[in-house]
Amino acid sequence: MEIKVLGSGCANCKRLLANVEQAVKETGIEAKVIYVTDYMEIVKSGVIHTPGVIIDGKIASTGRVLTVGEVKLLLNK
Repeated sequence: MEIKVLGSGCANCKRLLANVEQAVKETGIEAKVIYVTDYMEIVKSGVIHTPGVIIDGKIASTGRVLTVGEVKLLLNK
């Protein structure tokens, strides 16, 4: 599984990254977590509002900081 966290590097983006990493750790799912801060790459991904999460190439969330529990629900889909 590949999970991309997209954001500008702001506090909310970093908090979302930490929540994603914690959810991956707690679920035991094998996943590569990538933090994308390059503006052009974010635009190409289709995410309009950051922070965003893309799981295996599909946009899972945009514009909000997901809790660890919310990320776990996305990972188990």
